[in-house]
Amino acid sequence: MRGSSRGARDAGQALFVVLAVAVVLAAAVGGIARFGLRVVLREQAQVAADAAALAALTGGRAAADRVAAANGGAVTRLDLLDEDGQQFTATVVVRVRGVDATARASRAP
Repeated sequence: MRGSSRGARDAGQALFVVLAVAVVLAAAVGGIARFGLRVVLREQAQVAADAAALAALTGGRAAADRVAAANGGAVTRLDLLDEDGQQFTATVVVRVRGVDATARASRAP
């Protein structure tokens, strides 16, 4: 009789161990998912910034805004370096869902 009582008590302890492992695994999966989302958002922001910088070279701020919006972002800063009436370099900062990315494009050879 004494042995069966101990076995029941051990089985109850195993339940807590299984629950603890499940909680740790759930937290790990949640952290990995959040990290993955952050990586995807960073890449989306970088693509939007690259495209907006290229568009700014030919169409200025309006073109950069259109391209950034088409990629789900918004231009937060645009610097155009103009030498002798020709735009050589555009530096753009684009924000996509709270993530900023910077890109630079140039017409220089």
